[in-house]
Amino acid sequence: MLLVGLITALVVALCSVYIYYKFVVFNFWRKKGVFYIDPIVPAGNVTSLILGKISVGELFRDIYLQYKDHRAIGIYTFFKPNLVIADLDLVRIVLTKEFGSFHDRGFYINEKSDPLSGNLFLLHGKKWRNLRAKLTPPFNSRNLKQMFGVLKECGEEFGKSLEKIAETEESIDIREIFARYTIDVFMSVAFGINSNCMKTPDNEVLYQAKKLFEYHNFWFAIFACVPQIPKFFAIPFIDRNTSKFFIKMFRDTVKYRQTHTVVRHDFMNLLIELMEKSYVAPDENDTADVSSNTSKMSILEAAAQAYAFIVGGFETASTAATFCLYELAINQDVQYKLRQEIDEVLKKHGGVTYNAVNDMTYLHKVVSETMRKYPPGPILNRICTKAINLPTTDIHIPKGTLISIPVHGIHRDPAIYPDPDKFDPERFDADQIAARHPYAYLPFGEGPRMCIGQRFGYMQTKVGILNILSKFKVKLHSRTSVPLIIDKASVLCTPKGGVHLIIEPR
Repeated sequence: MLLVGLITALVVALCSVYIYYKFVVFNFWRKKGVFYIDPIVPAGNVTSLILGKISVGELFRDIYLQYKDHRAIGIYTFFKPNLVIADLDLVRIVLTKEFGSFHDRGFYINEKSDPLSGNLFLLHGKKWRNLRAKLTPPFNSRNLKQMFGVLKECGEEFGKSLEKIAETEESIDIREIFARYTIDVFMSVAFGINSNCMKTPDNEVLYQAKKLFEYHNFWFAIFACVPQIPKFFAIPFIDRNTSKFFIKMFRDTVKYRQTHTVVRHDFMNLLIELMEKSYVAPDENDTADVSSNTSKMSILEAAAQAYAFIVGGFETASTAATFCLYELAINQDVQYKLRQEIDEVLKKHGGVTYNAVNDMTYLHKVVSETMRKYPPGPILNRICTKAINLPTTDIHIPKGTLISIPVHGIHRDPAIYPDPDKFDPERFDADQIAARHPYAYLPFGEGPRMCIGQRFGYMQTKVGILNILSKFKVKLHSRTSVPLIIDKASVLCTPKGGVHLIIEPR
């Protein structure tokens, strides 16, 4: 009898939960008169994502392409209402015009139990705004030029390592190779440390950096959509051992530089300035007001920025370069044209220089088209921070509502980019850019929360690519699938099983 009673109670409880979800929780968009997609208890509209049947980019791409005529689509991520913005004018309103109502990402952050989560990418409100003002000067043209020497040095080492690999290997997994190159760049720029991952692929730094991207979609959805749960249980987003590893490395580097009066033109030096002076010394042409940013950055806050700079940059840059070389291997005419430009510009400038890379206009188009077709971040997340009647619509958005912008869907919209699956760098000719909506291309986001390291990311990817194409031709190896299979378990847009290429001396 006891067992029957327990089973009956369980059935009643499950039925009660189902009814509550179905007729109370999942009644949000219907009551507001907003078009919505029917959810499934208990995960809402992300069940296929949680079960690993589809990637996050593909999920939101499909929603966008199927329902974009509604301009905004109501869905549910677990029990949270989520408004998918499908109209580019509304995208501009959310990201820029009404930024005051959408200034946060809504992602998990817990600076006490997870100190590295207190970084610019995740921070909220006033703290984000103050830190953004402090970190903007490090990425101006002057500092980017000064950091270019590090990029050039890592790029040359990258080219030499490829020569050795090409002599002994039939093919290379270009994603793995680029991951080593990009972590070498970021470790050098952010810490002034030669991680030497090109020669030691089992390097601890590379291992720890990769760990952030090992999350299953279920856990990432929890941290992104219902951060109250991991915060309540003090579950860290960043692995505790990884956090200790990077914090210790940061502390040791700061101590060494301060003890030995080491000054180097890199991100670490700029962070030390922020810890000691509360601001970065401005350029004579820089009109930024430093008087309003007087609080000094703590060493944990600085470590969080260095960590975000490394992890946020190394994965996106290596993935972008991987997709780029995959497309160049398929489109040999594009590769030939790009190699010609690289040869001509390097000859004109006498080698790889900051100005030489900026002169490579076709290279910029190729990289831009790569990030159009394969945006590193397939969606942009925001949360409504102040209730608003969404302009030009009848939609009232309460505070706390999740907002998703389907970047991958927008970038693959045939109405914006005809024949969207075709790799066509000419899409980024000046006249074609001018003819498109300014918010039709969002690989780095837009508005005040646009990626602060955009120019550095472009530069790093370009330096890596030109160091390959100035010496080698690249072809597809039979191990590489065409078309590529996107890893459904990955939060970012990444190829499953790597991209294997044949590199041949020119």
